[in-house]
Amino acid sequence: MTAASCYSPSIKESACDLVAEESVALFAKLATQALIAEVDLTPKPGLVDRRGSGAHSDLSLEIMCRSAITLKPYFLKMAQASANCVPSKLKCEQLRRIGRLAEQEMLFATNGSNTHKGAIWTLGLLIAACSMNGSANRKAFAVAATAGGIALFYQNEAAMPVTHGYMVQQKFAVPGARGEAQQSFPHVIGVGLPTLCRRRAEGADESIARLDCLLSIMSDLDDTCILYRGGKRGLSVAQVGATAVLAAGGAATTSGRRKLRALDQQLLALNCSPGGSADLLAATLFLDAIESGQLNIECSKVYKEA
Repeated sequence: MTAASCYSPSIKESACDLVAEESVALFAKLATQALIAEVDLTPKPGLVDRRGSGAHSDLSLEIMCRSAITLKPYFLKMAQASANCVPSKLKCEQLRRIGRLAEQEMLFATNGSNTHKGAIWTLGLLIAACSMNGSANRKAFAVAATAGGIALFYQNEAAMPVTHGYMVQQKFAVPGARGEAQQSFPHVIGVGLPTLCRRRAEGADESIARLDCLLSIMSDLDDTCILYRGGKRGLSVAQVGATAVLAAGGAATTSGRRKLRALDQQLLALNCSPGGSADLLAATLFLDAIESGQLNIECSKVYKEA
């Protein structure tokens, strides 16, 4: 099937179309739930969670969850636009337009707060990749590879907005969110998912497995959110601190929890938030859920049906 013969949600000609409709709805639902599961995870260093706003004076758990739910229809549009297609420049332009609309709706819903700009990019690519892969291959590495192929069409610098992440990417010569995507999400496939699966296999509670997953990403990622606020010093504090928690046995141990609290205090003092790592945690949870077809979200009851 060629890119010209894309799936249209208004046409129901066969059982395959019905399956495709159900699939794209599932992709949007899992992406939304992944965002909610990420923000609800507690305690996260420097980030919004059930304790408070972290290093963000304009954010809260309620605002983040409202933002995630607001994005759900746009995630669905991305999935519908990509179903049974192949990566192409034309398809990227279409996804970019949907992403811009999603960002505008996000800002309206949050009174101007940038809750999920990076997540729109990251999850948008992964949702599109899931739809392009169809039911043939929903393994995390295959979806990430397809997403990387889509991201490679975003090579034209003039077409990319000048964001904080882009400025940091140029200043510090780091890959940033765009580079992470174009490399097929190495910190999700090679760091986050292996940690999540290993900690579950070791018998850790799901919240502990997810916290250690986040910390493993933080320990290695050149997080542009941290670099923008805290420069190289802030990044070093985050990476060294996250590594120390993991070396102490992770968030499940007494020593690990003590080091996690210390890391949180350090990041708050520096006004630094590992937002890039949080986006990749959400991406990790999304791809993990894609393989199983469901995501166990542990969050406030009002958001459980997102």
